[in-house]
Amino acid sequence: MKFLPRVHGWPKAIEPLALFAKDQPLKAHTAYVRAKAGDEAAALDLLLDLAVAWLYQQRARFAPRLWYVAPHAQEATGDNAIPQTLAAMCAAVWGGTVENAIVQSDRVYHTGADAMERMATRAQFVGKVQPGARYVLVDDVTSLGGTLAELANYIQCGGGIIQDVVVLVNAGRNPALVPLPKNVQLLNRRFGNEIFNIFGIKPEALTANEAQYLVGFRSIDEIRNRLAAARQEIYRRLCAKGITRAPEGSATGAHAVQGLSSTDTPVPPPKNPTPPHDA
Repeated sequence: MKFLPRVHGWPKAIEPLALFAKDQPLKAHTAYVRAKAGDEAAALDLLLDLAVAWLYQQRARFAPRLWYVAPHAQEATGDNAIPQTLAAMCAAVWGGTVENAIVQSDRVYHTGADAMERMATRAQFVGKVQPGARYVLVDDVTSLGGTLAELANYIQCGGGIIQDVVVLVNAGRNPALVPLPKNVQLLNRRFGNEIFNIFGIKPEALTANEAQYLVGFRSIDEIRNRLAAARQEIYRRLCAKGITRAPEGSATGAHAVQGLSSTDTPVPPPKNPTPPHDA
């Protein structure tokens, strides 16, 4: 199963705007559980209590007529309602437009997953990108940053521009999204093209926390072995939840776990096309 290579890194000036560094204030809200389960009214209650005053304080940062897009599934029933509700609130407060056409085409089940498990199950997106439009990416919580990086890559492949990032909680060890140049250089020097061959991600398109994580591996065999173990753990974790996926070996790469259909909507190619790789 093929997927869109992540070839576009974050614009160097991107510094995510976050309300909290930990998710406790979010989880402590009485509406949190219902909002995470897809209750839009509960998500609105939560954001009115926690975020709306903060959003008004940030108005000088955001020009009018920006597009606000959050990772969300096409069929949102039962899915986390907070990101899309936050995107709508940002657009209302800052004078922009909510982008509903770009949707996540797979479910990656990152809750409870470690760093390698998250990198093994990459989010994918479909939907029309407005070429030349400036997008603000919005989410409730980011840690490793991979889902937002995939969304940013998809938008840039379609000719859109990443203007900013807004999250309620930035829980990453490194709050930045742009990887340290020294880590990118080290990964290129140590592993050559192998990071791209394994994950379908160019080292310069990694997030800061992804790059820092991979720097901890001394050999490419260590990465391959950890990835194989991560895929097995994903399979066990999803089976325990009653979620079935194609068994390992029926397809190659991350999508053997993600179980994307063969009828996925085509995605725009990168400006400098690179043949898709199976992770």
